[in-house]
Amino acid sequence: MSLLLTGLVALLTSRSHTARMAGATRIDENGWINLHLVGKPRDIGYQYGTLEAAEIDNAHKALKLSFTGTPYDWAWARKAAKEIFWQKLDAEYQQEIEGQAEGLAAKGYHYDTWDVLAYNAYIELKDYYAPYLDSLKSGKQVGTTRTSCSAFIATGSTTKGGKIVMGHNLWWDYVMGQRCNTILDITPIHGNRVEMDAFCGFIHSGSDFAINSAGMVLCETTISGFSGFDPKGVPEFMRMRKAIQYSNSVSDVIRIFKEGNNGGYANTWLIGDTKTNQIGKLELGLKNMISLVKTDGYFVGSNFPEDPNLIATEVPGGWNADPSSNGCEARRARWNYLLKQNEGKVTVDLAKTFLADTFDQPNQTKGASDRTLCGRIDGALAGAVNTKVVDAAMVSKMSFWGKMGFSDSSTFSAASYFKSHAGQSNLMPFLRDIPNQPWTKFPR
Repeated sequence: MSLLLTGLVALLTSRSHTARMAGATRIDENGWINLHLVGKPRDIGYQYGTLEAAEIDNAHKALKLSFTGTPYDWAWARKAAKEIFWQKLDAEYQQEIEGQAEGLAAKGYHYDTWDVLAYNAYIELKDYYAPYLDSLKSGKQVGTTRTSCSAFIATGSTTKGGKIVMGHNLWWDYVMGQRCNTILDITPIHGNRVEMDAFCGFIHSGSDFAINSAGMVLCETTISGFSGFDPKGVPEFMRMRKAIQYSNSVSDVIRIFKEGNNGGYANTWLIGDTKTNQIGKLELGLKNMISLVKTDGYFVGSNFPEDPNLIATEVPGGWNADPSSNGCEARRARWNYLLKQNEGKVTVDLAKTFLADTFDQPNQTKGASDRTLCGRIDGALAGAVNTKVVDAAMVSKMSFWGKMGFSDSSTFSAASYFKSHAGQSNLMPFLRDIPNQPWTKFPR
């Protein structure tokens, strides 16, 4: 009887697994992992955890390097995420997280709900909540050191044909940046179909380039030097996912980001509605949330705060707006130069060249650095580790272009790095070569 019961349980489990995986696929190409996920929230999470189990496990292990030996370790992250975020998540996102843990378990990896939650929330916890706690202890504002991404969105007289074009590259540390190589193509039972690049295991993006089946596009760059966090607020990672899943207009995106804003992952969001050709910019601090919309021209992002009130109240120490000495402002100057010089000509192909640009506009010098649109700072093991571009015609077909690796097609050798940085041997299991990968059109 026990053997019969065991066989019956195995059969039922197999059938359950088959049913939950219906419609889900994985395609690996040119450094990307393209996942098609479909169905109920828990099943979407299960499909994700099952199809990408090994990569998610590896990404968790790589991430924990940055928590080890700090007052804010992984045990703290799990506890904090559970206490300040879990009850604020909509039920469907709780279910996706639980489903991912189930999918990982089905593949033999032991991560629970709180591991998956803390991992999804790590940017907010490590770069915003921890500095907030430090500020409470010291009585002084502590600004985030997060400086990530270059991006633009253009429409009307700026683009060839007058329709929306958007481009973005992710600036991140090489260890975790190489693990932002997932393309999520999600068809949920509620809301719009969503496509976005993502860190392995994120139910949102983290890199934050996304499109949906209602014709919406969005991306962002972080606000450098920002200080502020509200533990009572709604986590940014859920608001980002919700914004792209449920928005049908620029105003929808702005509204969803503002509702319950906690100041986590403070970004300047670039938003577009390809149905109306309207573009928007939302500079989302905590105390200051400034939005602009228009149907002609462009918006750019390169980690600079812009609103005077935001700078005065949420950027400790103020802001150096001199492009000759501030890399964020140097990149802003380069964006403005390129977009004005190419007025009426901007296409996805030109967007690819913009994001690969390694010219320092204020100093008139060549070579990738923290001052160029394609950033590369090998000494800090950080740079533009992936790139995406899209236009209105592609959005109508739920398609976009993506490139893993440096935007300018340069390469990085981990072995060469370790030869001159022997003290960084703890990174050896996780720091990889960064090869030149071709542009790839999604979905595959």
